[in-house]
Amino acid sequence: MEENKSQLQEDEINLLDYLIIILKHKEFIIKTTLVAMVVVAVISLFIPPTYLAETKILPPQGGNSSMSSIMASQMGISASVLGVKSTNDLYMALVKTRGVADYVIDKHDLMSEYKNKSREGTRRILAANLVVQDDKKSGLITIGFQYQKPGKAAEIANAYIEGLQSINNSLAVTEAGQRRLFFEEQLKNAKENLIKSEENLKYFQQRTGTIKIDDEAKAVISTVAEMRANISAKEVQLRVMRSYATTENPDLQRLQDETLALKEELRKMESKNRPGDDSVPTVGKMSSLGTEYIRRMREYRYNEALYEILMKQLEAAKLDESKDAALVQIVERAEAPEDRIKPQRRKMVSNTGIIVLILSVISVFLASYYRGLVSNPASKAEIDRVKESLDFSQLIKDFRLDVAAQKVRQLIKKR
Repeated sequence: MEENKSQLQEDEINLLDYLIIILKHKEFIIKTTLVAMVVVAVISLFIPPTYLAETKILPPQGGNSSMSSIMASQMGISASVLGVKSTNDLYMALVKTRGVADYVIDKHDLMSEYKNKSREGTRRILAANLVVQDDKKSGLITIGFQYQKPGKAAEIANAYIEGLQSINNSLAVTEAGQRRLFFEEQLKNAKENLIKSEENLKYFQQRTGTIKIDDEAKAVISTVAEMRANISAKEVQLRVMRSYATTENPDLQRLQDETLALKEELRKMESKNRPGDDSVPTVGKMSSLGTEYIRRMREYRYNEALYEILMKQLEAAKLDESKDAALVQIVERAEAPEDRIKPQRRKMVSNTGIIVLILSVISVFLASYYRGLVSNPASKAEIDRVKESLDFSQLIKDFRLDVAAQKVRQLIKKR
């Protein structure tokens, strides 16, 4: 019991000692703190103000799904299992892309504005002042930009939305958009093949003259060409569907069956002899006189039919894409802000005062503790030994001698 009382008395004495030290140096603590606060307040007056202009957008909702989401639905699992992020995450990432930044830089000539000769350096400045936030409850995305001129900050923030819309229109983020891109590429190839086959046929006619073939042969050519074109078109559809559907998908299986059936029918039609069935004339029964002409005509008819089929599929994909367009809707356009966000002078001064106050109190305690050590002879001797161990003069001398000796050796080797 007595030991507890003595311990409590020692703690009270220590607290009183600390309080006495603080009160003894109160003038130093208060002056240091006030001077630091005044200095920071004066410095803050010279810091140029920074304004934040914000605009709010609503990214595409509902029916606009990515290819990964479609794949997940076909597999009967959740899209999150495949690591699919939300639409807001996607568009927040798009805002920060290089394409959008370059759009903003070029629109407002920000390389001259920031006096930066490097485009990459200008992009870094933009990224440092760009603020993108996602409101999980409302689903809105806030895009803000910090700049010293409030009007310019609003213009740049709005330019980010325009850049986002531009890059969004150039991307195919829906299944219909993916089909449209694929059919555009296939249609381009089909057009080139059609022109080539048309020129070959025209050249053959000019070289050999007009060749007449009977109606039966013309019917076979048209039928074969159209069937080959249908097979090619269905193979294109299969390649598109395989990009987002699994092998168990019923539509994919149905399309595969149709393609196989058409190929089998074409094989029978192009065979030279079809035993037991002469209802459809075969290529082998045609006159050998116009074989080359028929071959070129058949290739031309095929490319022509394929081009028409792909054109129809492209138009259908464009129509589907327009119905399922991924539109970025602007909820609020940025306006010139009236209040600055930087510098926050009151916060700067108050934080400086608190930090300097704590540091000055700590420095007072350390100085008092050091004086106590020095006043004690035993502690003073220990301090002297510490100082001696911290003497690096000899080490520096040795180091310099080593360097000098190394230079001498190098000179000797050169000579």
